[in-house]
Formats: sequence, C-alpha cells, structure tokens
Amino acid sequence: MTKLECLMTKEDRKAAFTLAELLLVIVIVVILAGLIFPVFQGVLERAKKLQAKNDLTQIVTAVNAFYTEYGKYPLVTDDTPIANSSDLLYTLRGAAYGANALNAVNTRQIVFISPAEDTSQTNPKGKIGSTGQFCDPWGQPYKIAIDGNYDNQITNPYTADTGAGPGTLRQGVLAWSYGKDTKLGNNGDGKYKNSDDVISWQ
Repeated sequence: MTKLECLMTKEDRKAAFTLAELLLVIVIVVILAGLIFPVFQGVLERAKKLQAKNDLTQIVTAVNAFYTEYGKYPLVTDDTPIANSSDLLYTLRGAAYGANALNAVNTRQIVFISPAEDTSQTNPKGKIGSTGQFCDPWGQPYKIAIDGNYDNQITNPYTADTGAGPGTLRQGVLAWSYGKDTKLGNNGDGKYKNSDDVISWQ
C-alpha cells in the first residue's frame, strides 16, 4: 500500500471517481454533442434564410421607393437578371461613384437602402463587398431583375409552376438568392420546389 492510500480513509476511497466512470461520462458528452450539432446547424441555416429573405425584401422595397420618388427605375435594363448589381446598389445607397464622384441617377442622393459594408472582402456574407455588390449570407451576390420595359412583367428565372409561380411574373422587381448550394433551383435544375433558394416574390 502506498502512503497516499494509507492516509485515505475508507470513505475517501468510495468518493473518488474511477477511470471507467470518467470515460463513460466523456462518451456520453460526445454522443450528446453529436446529436445536438445537426440541430444547431439546421437552426443556423434557417437563420441565414431568414436574413436573406429580409435582405431581398429591402432590395425590392428600395427599388420600388426609387420608382415612387423619381418615376423611373434606377437602371435602364431589360427583364433579364442584372449581371453586376454594384451600380444599382450605389444608386440606391445615394453614394457617389464613378469618375465625377456624382450620382447622376439619384440626383437628390436619397438613401433607399443601407446594408452593412465590408470592402476588405470580395464576397462578404450578408454585406456589400469590395465589388460593390450586396452578397447573401453564403457569400454570393443577390440576383436582381427589374422591369425595364415598364410592362409590369418579368420572366421567372425558375421553371414555370415548380413552386415559384408562372413563367411570367407580374412584378416590377424580382430579387433572389441561390442559397447554400449557390445554384439555381435544386442543385442547378431550375426548379424552385425542394431547393434551398430564397426568393422575394413569395
């Protein structure tokens, strides 16, 4: 018997944990963490979708407010998605840009939208990056289409009647995010049903 064992009373020895008991507790904690992690990931993904939906609503509201203020849309465009939305976002933010440091479209420099900025990144999550584009929570620029023909119709970017409405939508502005998979529809099939995409018109 060691000196320590001699000094320990019978009650002290019963109160101590064995290595097996400690290992059992560690295993239980790891199993619980393994069960909770997917739930936590699901909560985070739903939060990102909610943020994207709010951002899309702000974009559409800002474009419509611009139309109400100036009687025209901020960009001359056809009904196809805007390839690079930086000019649109500069206009809606009332920011000066370009060679003359003037905002020729938003002459009163009214701020219609004011998302957070992180100009140190190309595609920041949920902010405007160094490219001037507003990015979704997954780091991809939001897609935007404006009714440049003023006929109150925009072609639906998704396959008709697959959950995102008919082939032609009676809207002045559409905005959407491809979601986590960064592809249109369900893994690029163009169908909205069962996809992780977020759209402004529903």
